[in-house]
Amino acid sequence: MDFRTLRTYLLSKPEALEDFPFGPDAYVYKVQDKMFALLYEKDGKARINLKCDPQQAVELRDVFSAVIPGYHMNKSHWNTVLLDGDVPDGELERMVDHSYRLIFQKLTRAQKRYLTTRYSDAELCGGDV
Repeated sequence: MDFRTLRTYLLSKPEALEDFPFGPDAYVYKVQDKMFALLYEKDGKARINLKCDPQQAVELRDVFSAVIPGYHMNKSHWNTVLLDGDVPDGELERMVDHSYRLIFQKLTRAQKRYLTTRYSDAELCGGDV
C-alpha cells in the first residue's frame, strides 16, 4: 500500500482527524484527540506507527520483516510498519483497525456514546466492540 492510499484509509475512520503537531512531514491521525496512527517517511521509506496489543505486536514482528518496534514510541504498545515491505494491504488495514479500536476502547464513556450514536459497530471497530 502506498502513502496516499493509506492516508485515505486512515481518514476514512469515523471522526478521524489529520494533524501535524510534530511538523509538516509527520501525519498524525487522531480520534477524539487521541492518536491512533503516525504516517511519515524516514530514510526515504514511508512508514506508519500503529498502536497494538503487546502480545500481538511481538507476533506481528515475528511474522513480517516490515514490522518493527515502534520508532520513538513505547515499543511494547506500538509497531512501525514499513510500507514497501511484506505486509499485505488487507493485513495493514486490519492493523489500522486494531489501532483505532484500542484507542476507541480507552475513550471516556461520553466520547464513546457520541461515536456509537453516529456510527455502527462495524464502522467503529470492525464489528469487534
